[in-house]
Amino acid sequence: MLAFVTWDVSPDLFSLGPFTVRWYGLMFALGFWIGYNLVAKMFKREGAPESWLGILLIYVAVATIVGARLGHVFFYQWDYYSAHPAKILATWEGGLASHGGAIGIIIAVILFSIFTTKRSPLWTFDRLTIVIALVGGMIRCGNLMNSEIFGHATTLPWGFRFVRSVEWQTLFAPEACHPTQIYEALTYFALFALMMWMYWKKNVGERPGLLFGTFLIGTFATRILWETVKNDQVAFEADMALNMGQWLSIPFVVLGIWLVIRAMRRPRLRLAYPGHFAPDKK
Repeated sequence: MLAFVTWDVSPDLFSLGPFTVRWYGLMFALGFWIGYNLVAKMFKREGAPESWLGILLIYVAVATIVGARLGHVFFYQWDYYSAHPAKILATWEGGLASHGGAIGIIIAVILFSIFTTKRSPLWTFDRLTIVIALVGGMIRCGNLMNSEIFGHATTLPWGFRFVRSVEWQTLFAPEACHPTQIYEALTYFALFALMMWMYWKKNVGERPGLLFGTFLIGTFATRILWETVKNDQVAFEADMALNMGQWLSIPFVVLGIWLVIRAMRRPRLRLAYPGHFAPDKK
């Protein structure tokens, strides 16, 4: 049987003078880099223009950061930020919401489809969400390195004592807590593996919306589950039957179920797989 884990890992990877590289930033950047290369392989397999990659990267990177920040502002702490609007830009103080990031990415992909691919947004969603699952898992690993976003106190043998966390020292010490970052990371990695198998081995990209729907169900249904052992992010959640993260997850799960049913009821497409990038139209 495992003993409680005393988690005393520095969030900083290394420093060079005033410049510090943090594990969280490394995980975020590495996830985007790996994701970019995986999307490139999919675009090349299906004969999409290579120029779409850089455009999509810009859309998604901006949408993720802006959406996640505004999601936290509007969903969790609007009372504070409405009184201190300049603080909305202070992202270094923390405060990102994954649901806001998801909404931002949805808007970005729709715009990308309108102005760049001229295809259904589902074509991009089905391929992009595969790598988003991977990036989500890596970001949760970054949260672990930061000793943040952990769960309630637990007597389970795999509980973590987050000794570098002020929150843990104030509210839970010396009890161990659920390492919900690990729970969520493992969920994301399992979802990533499933979707990679679906795309590369079963060619389910020929059923528009099936991968996207699978991602939404896998991500947000498990989010509802893991929220039951996570701490409230803000005080007003204490009186809610479901916390804000759970309520925000429900529409995504419903949308995912609808997309899966829709994809399975429609005729399967027959896509070509030329294995090289298409030339850009001039």
